Amino acid sequence: MSACVPTRTTDSAHTPPAHKPHAPPPGKRFRIAGADLSASVAVFLIALPLSLGIALATGAPLQAGLVAAAVGGILVGALGGSPLQVSGPAAGLTVVTADLIHQYGWRTTCAITVLAGLAQLGLGCLRVARTALAVSPAVVHGMLAGIGVTIAIAQLHIVLGGTPQSVVLDNLRALPAQLADLHPAALTISVLTLAILLLWPRIPGRAGRIARVMPAALVAVAAATAVASAARLHVDRVDLPSWRSHALAGLPEGPALGLVAAVLTITLVCSVQSLLGAVAVDKVVSGQPELHAGVRRSDLDRELLGQGSANIVSGALGGLPVAGVAVRSMANVRAGAVSRNSTMLHGVWVVVAALLLVPVLELIPLAALAALVMAVGIQMVSLNHIRTITRHREIVVYAVTTLGVVFLGVLEGVALGVAVAVAVSLHRLARTRITHCEDDAGVHRLRVRGQLTFLAVPRLSKALHLVPQGSDVIVELDGSFMDHAAYESLQCWQDSHTAHGGSVEITGRSGARIAEPASSSHSCCRPWAPWRNHHCDRPQEEQQREGQVRRRPSGHQLASGISAFQRNTAPHVRGELARLAREGQQPAQLFLTCADSRVVTSMITSSGPGDLFVVRNVGNLVPLPGAESGDDSVGAAIEYAVDVLKVRSITVCGHSGCGAMQALLSAPPGGAQTPLKRWLRHGLPSVERMGAQDRAWARLAGRAPADAVEQLCLTNVVQQLEHLKAHDAVARRLAEGDLELHGMYFHVGEAQAYLLTEGTGLEPLPDEVFDQVSATAQDEAERTPSG
Repeated sequence: MSACVPTRTTDSAHTPPAHKPHAPPPGKRFRIAGADLSASVAVFLIALPLSLGIALATGAPLQAGLVAAAVGGILVGALGGSPLQVSGPAAGLTVVTADLIHQYGWRTTCAITVLAGLAQLGLGCLRVARTALAVSPAVVHGMLAGIGVTIAIAQLHIVLGGTPQSVVLDNLRALPAQLADLHPAALTISVLTLAILLLWPRIPGRAGRIARVMPAALVAVAAATAVASAARLHVDRVDLPSWRSHALAGLPEGPALGLVAAVLTITLVCSVQSLLGAVAVDKVVSGQPELHAGVRRSDLDRELLGQGSANIVSGALGGLPVAGVAVRSMANVRAGAVSRNSTMLHGVWVVVAALLLVPVLELIPLAALAALVMAVGIQMVSLNHIRTITRHREIVVYAVTTLGVVFLGVLEGVALGVAVAVAVSLHRLARTRITHCEDDAGVHRLRVRGQLTFLAVPRLSKALHLVPQGSDVIVELDGSFMDHAAYESLQCWQDSHTAHGGSVEITGRSGARIAEPASSSHSCCRPWAPWRNHHCDRPQEEQQREGQVRRRPSGHQLASGISAFQRNTAPHVRGELARLAREGQQPAQLFLTCADSRVVTSMITSSGPGDLFVVRNVGNLVPLPGAESGDDSVGAAIEYAVDVLKVRSITVCGHSGCGAMQALLSAPPGGAQTPLKRWLRHGLPSVERMGAQDRAWARLAGRAPADAVEQLCLTNVVQQLEHLKAHDAVARRLAEGDLELHGMYFHVGEAQAYLLTEGTGLEPLPDEVFDQVSATAQDEAERTPSG
């Protein structure tokens, strides 16, 4: 069960006017956190050489890289949906852009970038951003690997002092001649740059920690520039023409079909890389909640709108296409950025450098930038991704996509990879191996390898009917999917085989027993069927008559439940219970809740054997020490849990419709002191707390309680937490700082849990709020693009 959220929440009456996520609250002066300022400088130092290097690799004017970096930083930073993702010219777009410049020229390429931005705006408005996540990771990483190989081969020619061709095959064919005609000066600068890039992150000890404050890319380029200038080497250097002569976008010229394909390619690569980059940033941020507590998850549709806006502006101003860049984004997160201000500031620094540092930038050797981009291209072929894809048996998809991108082009390679991925999926779905054998003990073993679909039903039926009647059979299913046709076929055969005196055991790959398919007489007893007072094994129409559920004798219910446990559950938990029996219990929580039969603690907390030390009583009450009149059961349980079991947290859980709270509100004063009335006197402080004039009523996820009973249920949780702190064992552990108290409320009718969020949960506050606990989706598969 999740811990109580430490941030206090207020109701709508006390909440200031809403403002956009990641934006400063209205009425407050705009401020920049120190962490954002330092992170922006770190990202700028990485982005500056990479932007120039990527522009060089594409054959575009070098200023185009600076334009894209500035626009991506400022515009996407302000409008995008991923506050910590840094956008700019990406290595993943190098091959596509270079091909477009070679085919259509620079001004038309800028126009294509503008059109791709408009397409991204359309996709963002249609809210289809998450569709990009449906692409197989093998295709995405294969695309990036193919682009990386293409970049590395092209830049190798510049590293060696030559000039690359526009086609990979031409570059490969020209490589022997280039190796025979080396340029020592360019090669020296390139080797120096690569050596620093390789060794700088590996400097050991304290010196390494200090050195890594400066990015390896900046140090490598700066060192290469210093050596080239000091030694007066004759190498080609950065040439930044005047901004007055900078070429802007023009009207697109070329065949309409080719231009449409170009726009689709830019849109695809920019969008997929940006969206997967945003997801990757979310994963890193969620792993460091203490550093990025105020950063929300990315809004992918808004991110697509921000990327589209940036591409429109960048293309119009003569810049390269813009996309989210993993290298800069990870640097931004690791540098401690806490808002989108760091991304925007990095764009401002790029503008300043482009205007004021032109003489310094023109000292940089092109060979150093080429070596830097070549290193980035090599890193895009990730061995970790290859190992992961190999484990998932998708290496064929990865290889085909990579080779397709290298030799055919990005769009063609991606299309080929998607086709192969679909073919592999269909093959896995349709390929089923069914074998039958008999062991020495006379037990027939039927092994099914692969997914059981309707396509495999004829072979399954044939194999099942080869089993002699009345024999013992073990069916081993080694697959993750069985459709309805296969399920019905297996169930019908099992019913027939057991009716003739045979036995059937169905196991998984590990040999663990799987519960049998339900027989016809128990057809409604399925995991998704409503649970109705032990009557799930009877047809629902027989359960109800005139609104009343028929009930079997309680003895039958108990025996039936125990039998079901022994048959279905015990085989799965026997090993864990045996371990707990050997090692003893070590629960992490004391869970104190009501005895109400509708509150199933293991279900609402997703806990199992050994997780919770549970104390239940009428009304989830915690009597004050010395006030129990001879009944010390709750105090003893608290002492045992805190002092002996060393639990780390205590949760008091109330629930809706609590009969004890109803009795406290409706019981007349006086009368006979029954055991129930004597026990409920421990809830009277909760009634007094609810009636106090100086306290606001507790609230439930921003709304007022439905009635007085629900208000008392909520107030009682808060009051019993106060009672807990009066126990010596609890007070001592709280003072030591190794015990937490949590309040919880379970709404039975809504099947919804709420957690108390009153400051730290340890100090009384004027009002208490119970926050709703929402269901969270499984994390997407790791899809971290490089570049």
